[in-house]
This record gives sequence, C-alpha cells and structure tokens, in this order.
Amino acid sequence: MSSESIDLENRRDRALLQAVADQRCEILQGWQPVLFIDGRLCSDVDACRRLIRAGFVAQPGLGTGRWPARLTKAGEAELAKADQADRVAGRH
Repeated sequence: MSSESIDLENRRDRALLQAVADQRCEILQGWQPVLFIDGRLCSDVDACRRLIRAGFVAQPGLGTGRWPARLTKAGEAELAKADQADRVAGRH
C-alpha cells in the first residue's frame, strides 16, 4: 500500500469503494486507469486514481477493454474499518 493517506470519511471515496465491492464497476486500463460505474464513466477520475494508488482497488490486467474492478485485501479492510466506525458513531 502507498504511503499516501486516504481518509474514508470522504463520502465520495467510500461510495466508490462500496460500488467496487458491490461489483458495479469496471476499469479501463490506459496511461491512467479510468473507472466506470454502472456502465458510465466516473466523473471523479482523481478519486479513482487515488484509491488505486493507495492500494485499495486492484490494477486491471494487461490488454485492452474493460476489466471488472475489485477491491484488494487492503481495500476490503479499509471499507470494513470505515463501516465499523460508522456503526460505533451511530451513523449506520
């Protein structure tokens, strides 16, 4: 995982991770990866790239086309930790 700090209190980052966990996302590999959610281009490409750099979303394989996006073990753990913090705080 990168040393870049990701704060999953950011609702957009959390929503993106949850969409990946729900298998609603695909990644198009290129010079920079692009995320599609429900078949539509994600408008926050910076958030997508930030989550990939942080090691929460797996890089797609080599080749062309869209690949199913998936969480890494670190992404699964971070999303679970954020959900637990919400439950403790009464936000869930």
